[in-house]
Amino acid sequence: MRPDRTADDADGKRRRGATVARIWLRPMSYLLGVSVATLAAVHLLDVARLENAHLSLWEVFARMSPGDAEHIMSGIGEVIAAILGIVITVASIIVQLAANRYTPRITEMFFRDRTNMVVMGFFVVSAVFSLWVNFSIRVGGGGPTEDVFVPAYGVLVTMALLTASLLMMAPYFGYVFDFVEPDNVVRRIKTSGVEQALRPAGGESDGEVDERRVTALSSLEQLADVALNAIDQKDKGIASKTIDSLSELVVAYLPHKATLDARWFQIRDRLAKDTDFVSMNAEALGKLSTARTWLEYKALRQFLMVYREALTAMPDLITRIAIDTRYIGQTAIAAGDRAAVAVVVKFFNTYMRRSLNAKDIAAAYNSLNQYRYLAEELLKAGWGDEVLEIARHFKYYAQTAHAMGLAFLTETVAFDLCVVNERAYDLHAPARDELLQLFLEVDKEAELDQQEPSLRGVRKAQVKLATYYLQKGEEGLARKIYRDMRDERPDRLRSIRAELLAVTSNEFWEINDRGAVFEYIEPERRQLIHRFFEWFPATTMREPIREEHTQE
Repeated sequence: MRPDRTADDADGKRRRGATVARIWLRPMSYLLGVSVATLAAVHLLDVARLENAHLSLWEVFARMSPGDAEHIMSGIGEVIAAILGIVITVASIIVQLAANRYTPRITEMFFRDRTNMVVMGFFVVSAVFSLWVNFSIRVGGGGPTEDVFVPAYGVLVTMALLTASLLMMAPYFGYVFDFVEPDNVVRRIKTSGVEQALRPAGGESDGEVDERRVTALSSLEQLADVALNAIDQKDKGIASKTIDSLSELVVAYLPHKATLDARWFQIRDRLAKDTDFVSMNAEALGKLSTARTWLEYKALRQFLMVYREALTAMPDLITRIAIDTRYIGQTAIAAGDRAAVAVVVKFFNTYMRRSLNAKDIAAAYNSLNQYRYLAEELLKAGWGDEVLEIARHFKYYAQTAHAMGLAFLTETVAFDLCVVNERAYDLHAPARDELLQLFLEVDKEAELDQQEPSLRGVRKAQVKLATYYLQKGEEGLARKIYRDMRDERPDRLRSIRAELLAVTSNEFWEINDRGAVFEYIEPERRQLIHRFFEWFPATTMREPIREEHTQE
């Protein structure tokens, strides 16, 4: 067994043990203790009251006549049956309400739960046992040949079963409420999916493998349903927890794909009939099967569905989805799974397209932040080709945002590419020069439209990168940026220089996820702004003389 799975199993056992103690053992112990203490105290009072009472408590219970037994048993069966009816009614109502609010999977999970089956079985056995004990009592008719039978132990056992049933009612209702608690429902669905996905290759039939795949796929869909219902209910906490669980399922799955049965990755049988796969052509399905990424694709499709709803109903969830998508990408990088990384990149691109189509600047801004973090992780892993691909996508989205009049997004992309270029230099990435060239091309198509705000933001990011290169002693790289900018209008260059020098604090005056000001440059680098602009002709950077006209 793998060490990480051992740790997870141990954690699960501790959690289950704590739940048993909290819900069952402590409440039942308290109730039983209070009942026994009360009974003993009352019995002692009765003994003290009666002068000729010499029977012990056990003898009181053990000695009974046929009439006593018949009297005792006459109502016990009805009480136990009533308890069973109350329990079933209340549990059904609670479970159905939870299923309507979150996911229909709750009903299925509840009636398959082992604890629930044991408790229900106990109540049924108690009712049946009491029925037959009551039937076995024979009081006789007074004649010498008629048999008399008093099932004393049967009556005592029936009393014990009734006592246990009464003691279990309150803890059982607590268990039901705990079972349908959203966090626990989400955890159970995730655990079920992980268990099905991480079963190593073994002697399973094709049908068993297909059953496991469908169960894992169902877990992904049910988690998405819970998230969507939580969004509809404006329950941000549950929605966030569910999104995290979707990510955790995939993160637990990715490192162990090599141990899985090859049949697991084939999209066929019932898996091929899933709504997300049935609409795909044979070639696309073949690529997913070959790349062994159907589960990652399915999980991220659920993210995309929630992303679309969150854009209008719960924008704060966008950042959570982007973060969890990045976690999946980072895990895929650590596992060396390039195909899974490609799927993550494709969905980040789709998030960006959704945001741009909706003209939701905040959603695109936050998604870009996590997308850039993923690019930095790829740089650290030495995956230069993937980083270049992401940089090309950044360039495309910057130019698209510019064409749509979303100047701030174009500026955001530019500063993110600036950071990526800085990291590429620090890590001596082979793709460093190509990344710089892509960065300098971000505003090429935009220059045709002469939309000032977007271009100024791109140029500021390029100047910021130039100061970084100068600080590192790489004047040659900084001059590449200079040569790209030397044909800019003098007034624009002067204003860019002035605005960069004016930003002296990295503390933004509003709340944002990045917590920094794009144009801010550290004091030791800020001095290099002057050096960079000294390369331009003096006449270009000199402020024009303003003549004052007076009217006589």
